Amino acid sequence: MSEIFRVACIENCAGDSLSENLARIDELIDDAVLRNPQLICLPEFYCLLEESDSAYLSEKYCFETHPALLHGKEMAERTNCWILLGSIPVFVGQNKIKNRSVVLNPLGQIAGTYDKVHLFDVSIKDGQRYEESKTVSPGDRASIVDLPWGACGLTICYDVRFPHLYRNLAQNGAKFITIPAAFTYKTGKAHWHTLVRARAIETGCYVFAPSQCGTRNWGRKTFGHSLIVNPWGEILAEGTGAEGVITADIKLSTVDKVRNMIPALMHDRVLNFEG
Repeated sequence: MSEIFRVACIENCAGDSLSENLARIDELIDDAVLRNPQLICLPEFYCLLEESDSAYLSEKYCFETHPALLHGKEMAERTNCWILLGSIPVFVGQNKIKNRSVVLNPLGQIAGTYDKVHLFDVSIKDGQRYEESKTVSPGDRASIVDLPWGACGLTICYDVRFPHLYRNLAQNGAKFITIPAAFTYKTGKAHWHTLVRARAIETGCYVFAPSQCGTRNWGRKTFGHSLIVNPWGEILAEGTGAEGVITADIKLSTVDKVRNMIPALMHDRVLNFEG
């Protein structure tokens, strides 16, 4: 196993046409491959971003036959890369989907999956309201996938606001954590960089955070600015807020070096509340 590997994060602006989105992803993947990555990461809902959450129920795409999964398997084989399918909407019955992240090995085989645990039910000051729980069924487990370079914890978008999940992943062996996202522009501008860097610092993990960008024809605007962050919280690569690819070389020894300097993962204390 090499001490250094290269990761690429793709930033795209998905709309409500799955076929058009996947065709654009092919172009971005081809661009990424020119940079010789071993791992390619895609954003949350990179294959389909609908105007309304209820629209995800119309096609009833089941996991095993999901067009995005089949396309992803072909991408992995064609590129000979590990690929993170940031997340895809998977129909699970009873008018619900799962927001599912998938890791594929270079043979196109599924190495692991994760269903988004924390659902985005918020009202933003400018009048935007999101109720993901009306359509999405939450996951109920954390997920760590074994990559050739070490263990990788899987999370999705809104999860980034729940630090206990990331600490749990790191304390159970994760050296890398993925955060595919489709952050709103308003919350992304205010919080994205701080949250992603904080998750890296407090866990001593590399963080790979591919994020959707751009504005859809119905008005939804996503922040973009995909990030690759090292365990010291330094940004190694950042997207521009437009479609494209970022890459960075990941040095495995940096994880141990940072955790030895500040061994915070071993310093937890359980406190009792008085009163």
